[in-house]
Amino acid sequence: MNEKYSSFEKELEESGKLIYTNVGISMLPFLRENRDVMVIEKRTGTPKKLQAVLFRRDGVEGRGKYVVHRILKVRKNGDCFIAGDHDYAGEMVKPEQILGVLTSVVRDGKPVKFGGFRYWCYLHLWCAPYHFRFFILRVGRGIKAFFRAVRHKLTGK
Repeated sequence: MNEKYSSFEKELEESGKLIYTNVGISMLPFLRENRDVMVIEKRTGTPKKLQAVLFRRDGVEGRGKYVVHRILKVRKNGDCFIAGDHDYAGEMVKPEQILGVLTSVVRDGKPVKFGGFRYWCYLHLWCAPYHFRFFILRVGRGIKAFFRAVRHKLTGK
């Protein structure tokens, strides 16, 4: 396994936390690529719905890849349905794949509040209604593609 990837688990095991800059857009608007610093603490206890977690993606295409996404559903057997806040495709993850929990985020040198009314609204109006988000993102991307095609026809760009 790549040393970079195994160092995530090693760091969580040794210090109990991992401090890392966000890479990727799957957690927009909550986490911004190359701008937000995440503090991920080693998982203790059972995973909870709407927690953002670090997990090791298994399977043929994602083997060894580490991802931060949000738990949208926890099944009775402990398996979790997980998706990024900006994604409309999710995946099932076993509890042993979940390595840590996102406990804080630093944006522009200031901590992002995980409590309060705005965060509650974000979690319950955007993250929790996964199928609604799926619809909004699909429609939004379709509309953008339509206008891009029209602009291309009209301007040749």
